[in-house]
Amino acid sequence: MKKQTKLLMNFALFMLLIVLTFYILLKDQNIFEVFDIIKSAKIEFILIGILCVAIYVICEAVNISRTLTALGEKSTFVNNIKYALIGFFFSAITPAASGGQPMQIYYMHKNRISVANSTLALLINLTSMQIVTIGLALFSIMINYQYMNKTLIILFTVGILLNLTALTLLLVGIFSKKLSRALINFAIKVLKLFRIRNIEEKKKKLEETLSKYQNNADYIKNNKRLIFRTILTTLVQYVSYYSVTYCTYRALGFKEHNIIEIVTMQAVLYGTVSGIPSPGAVGVTEGAFIEIFRNIYPQSMIKSAVLLNRGINFYLLNIVCGIVTIINQLVSKDDTKQLN
Repeated sequence: MKKQTKLLMNFALFMLLIVLTFYILLKDQNIFEVFDIIKSAKIEFILIGILCVAIYVICEAVNISRTLTALGEKSTFVNNIKYALIGFFFSAITPAASGGQPMQIYYMHKNRISVANSTLALLINLTSMQIVTIGLALFSIMINYQYMNKTLIILFTVGILLNLTALTLLLVGIFSKKLSRALINFAIKVLKLFRIRNIEEKKKKLEETLSKYQNNADYIKNNKRLIFRTILTTLVQYVSYYSVTYCTYRALGFKEHNIIEIVTMQAVLYGTVSGIPSPGAVGVTEGAFIEIFRNIYPQSMIKSAVLLNRGINFYLLNIVCGIVTIINQLVSKDDTKQLN
């Protein structure tokens, strides 16, 4: 009950931030003009943007599938898509994206995937994501430094430092036996929150689980090809995600700047806000978008651009994620029956 209440409170905060963001964006604007601009956008580029988001989701599922398969787990592609969407949804509605991985572990466990392997797979995914987003952001800031004001430079520096800290913890978590023990204990506590029966009996298997986790971590460490392929897939994933911003740019009728310029500016934006511990970085992302892209769009269209861009790569994505999460919960069997 406490877990459900906390999730509801996080969701309420998430919705409140969205309402406040829309209010701030539109309070001095003619709302009808803003939405008329959005309605006049070229549909073909909007559809390409949606396709880019789909590629982003598919790449996440591919990475989950690849690692689980390497660890000897069986998981269908449909289930891997489901895990990806559930992770995106709970990451969006919880501070610092803290809810995504625990819920993924929970649903994987329902499908008979061991906690050790699901935890390790998600850690590898997160590590790959941090490497790619930090790398792209640092490369992109060199190209787009002229678009950054003092406040944005400070926020970018803080964002990168937070992400580097997270990356360090992830690497230690994968390869440190001491921290991996703490992570497995955390995963068991996540399952305990759902009042699963015989949890004490399951905890007795912790040493066996931990041993398996550490052996698999050694396997992953020595399997450089798997790590390289995961990072490469993540690179495709995030370039695709950042390309939504270029699709928005073209959908609104602009073409003065090329795709590399727009994609790298979005990489800077993501690097700036991704470390902010608010649900979905709602409000912060919109504000940073306006600042970074203020010289790309005319002032009369910048707020339409941010609404259209976030509408495709965040709000639409999370509506789909939320629907999938609800449907999955409705059609799944009773948690206790499946886990015992």
